[in-house]
Amino acid sequence: MTTSLKQQIQEDMKTALRAQDKQRLGVVRLILAAIKQVEVDERVEVDDARIIPILNKMLKQRRDSIVQYDQAKRDDLAEQERLEVKIIQTYLPEPLSETEIDRMMSEAITKVGATSIKEMGKVMAELKDKLQGRADLTQISAKIKTHLT
Repeated sequence: MTTSLKQQIQEDMKTALRAQDKQRLGVVRLILAAIKQVEVDERVEVDDARIIPILNKMLKQRRDSIVQYDQAKRDDLAEQERLEVKIIQTYLPEPLSETEIDRMMSEAITKVGATSIKEMGKVMAELKDKLQGRADLTQISAKIKTHLT
């Protein structure tokens, strides 16, 4: 039986606790708290498919913070956020290569018959589930916009 992503994160918390790895333990606890928050708010038991968007949201928050900290010349805080990004990414599926992304984007554009920027939403809807957790959807959106204009 394969372990779920949630079980894996819980096991990693125990491992970090035993190893006294305070940085990793803190990040893993943040992840578990975010998962628990969704479970409480929505009154459901989250599965792996629901954990991926939670992790993506956490990554986006960290990346935004890194930009802010870099602009404020707070390298210590930016470095902490970068560490958190690395740890969170270990629970996400393997990222797609640029060529794979371009191929999937072209296929989606062809499939929905998009010819103008007005149809960008249809293309994004087609790609969203396939790329969730494996690519930055903001960058994909910009690529599609460039391709359709």
